[in-house]
Amino acid sequence: MDVIFYLGPALIMALAVGMACFVVRSWLRLRAAWNSGLTAEARCLRVYTTTHGGRDSSVRTALRHVYEFTARDGRVVRFEEEGGPGTVIEGDFVTVRYAEGARVAATALAPRRGLAAAGTAGVLVFLGGIVVLCVGFMVAYATISSYLPL
Repeated sequence: MDVIFYLGPALIMALAVGMACFVVRSWLRLRAAWNSGLTAEARCLRVYTTTHGGRDSSVRTALRHVYEFTARDGRVVRFEEEGGPGTVIEGDFVTVRYAEGARVAATALAPRRGLAAAGTAGVLVFLGGIVVLCVGFMVAYATISSYLPL
């Protein structure tokens, strides 16, 4: 029976650490694209929205764009991005910033280094708080259960 009081928080901590890794990796890719100095003209191939939620919860709508450009080495790169401007429609040309490599990191978003870093830090603080609460719960349970009679 004690296993559930350790396994539950351990799974929550693993999920929080996995989410933290995803957030840091996304931020590093975005930062690499902004800092590389490489730009290209991309064409917007598609614009669409996705919705999440409904019924008893609020609905969140996100605007997504699909862009395509030719990198400096001649590769044609197609990528999808959420959160672009609503004024960009299919067929428009935009400037993208990208970083070369085996997997090209590209973005059409204007550089906002401080905002991106602050958002990443905020998410990491929140996820760190979840990990601290889980560890605290497990320590408290271990302490209390050691004093309880069998």
